Amino acid sequence: KEMKEDTNKLRKDMNKKWGELANKLGTIVEDIIFPAARPVLEKYFKCEINFIAPNIRKKLDDFVDEFDVIAISDKCDTVFLIEVKSTIRNIHITEKVPKKIDSFKRLFPEYKNYRIVPIIASLTIPEDKVNLASKHKVYAMAYREWEYMDLLNFEDINI
Repeated sequence: KEMKEDTNKLRKDMNKKWGELANKLGTIVEDIIFPAARPVLEKYFKCEINFIAPNIRKKLDDFVDEFDVIAISDKCDTVFLIEVKSTIRNIHITEKVPKKIDSFKRLFPEYKNYRIVPIIASLTIPEDKVNLASKHKVYAMAYREWEYMDLLNFEDINI
């Protein structure tokens, strides 16, 4: 019985450590992508970014959400919502990004007249995910041949 209790405690501790490691991996990817966001956005969209911030959490009444990166260009009346993932899955593109857009509109009504540009970002993005993102009008941002951060499907989307 004592050995079983010890094993359960060890398993619980190990699961906690794995969870902490997974969370840290996610924040490492965000820490790598965030500094590259401004130059990539300004290069492709020709908009001066006057506000950019990582990990924005906002609560309005009983509704709360977090955004990995928000970049705003008042001159272009544009908000760039960047969703960062260590591994991109289809559901992130097809469901999570649209939900983030809806959440942003609800939590930041002061930007209701701004164009919202959704971007999914990671260190690398497989071609099938880039194609899916293009189909759903979501920009895909990752390292191009590990040389520089880039929008991999800019020419495929016209929003």
